[in-house]
Amino acid sequence: MEWRDEGVLLAVRPHGETAAIIEMFTPKQGRHVGVVRGGTSRRMTPVLQPGAQLDVTWRARLQDHLGAFTVEPVKTRAAEALSDRLALAGLASVCALLSFTLPEREPHPALYARSVALLDGLGAENWARAYLGWEMGLLEEAGFALDLTSCAVTGSYDDLVYVSPRTGRAVSRAAAGAWADRLLPLPECLLGQGPADARQIDDGLRLTGHFLAHHLAPSLGEKPLPAARQRLIDLIVRQSAS
Repeated sequence: MEWRDEGVLLAVRPHGETAAIIEMFTPKQGRHVGVVRGGTSRRMTPVLQPGAQLDVTWRARLQDHLGAFTVEPVKTRAAEALSDRLALAGLASVCALLSFTLPEREPHPALYARSVALLDGLGAENWARAYLGWEMGLLEEAGFALDLTSCAVTGSYDDLVYVSPRTGRAVSRAAAGAWADRLLPLPECLLGQGPADARQIDDGLRLTGHFLAHHLAPSLGEKPLPAARQRLIDLIVRQSAS
């Protein structure tokens, strides 16, 4: 069995004395795991960094075997992000969430394209806003899309300011009434209205974080969200407050 594709390295861990097990995310193969012989060598360690773009060939005797990768570097991203704490934290969060969320060997070409675009824009202006949109897309890809088109109670399209933490549907100010304090704030930037300031980004990440932690994670067996996401959120909050 053999295939070749280009993708993003999500995670790497030592295997035996000199090998490494890596997780790749490619447009045709999805999240795929395999062994790289000599993966912990001095030559390969700089290549096998999370976020790297690699040209990979996978081979195995049978389809359901772990298999082995041979890799060629296309683009490194971790080294480029070392001078920018936000970019490095963002790269770690994206890779960790993809590894956490994606089932093995299931293609997600649209999410792949969006993830590569986000990683290629690391450190750019408004990157935090792009990251928030990426988390919305991740929820949608995982089957937990938020419906922000109209009020869940009245069907109105006006003055949508909350989201139900249970259904993920938008709620208008008038319909919320006495239940407003039990609902999640809906930032205007997620409705395409106005610029995304620090408070809106914070509200947006709290919103996506709720559905990642309380809807998506339980569907995967009650595993906690990767700590890399919280480190990114903490850094965004600190930078916006300074």
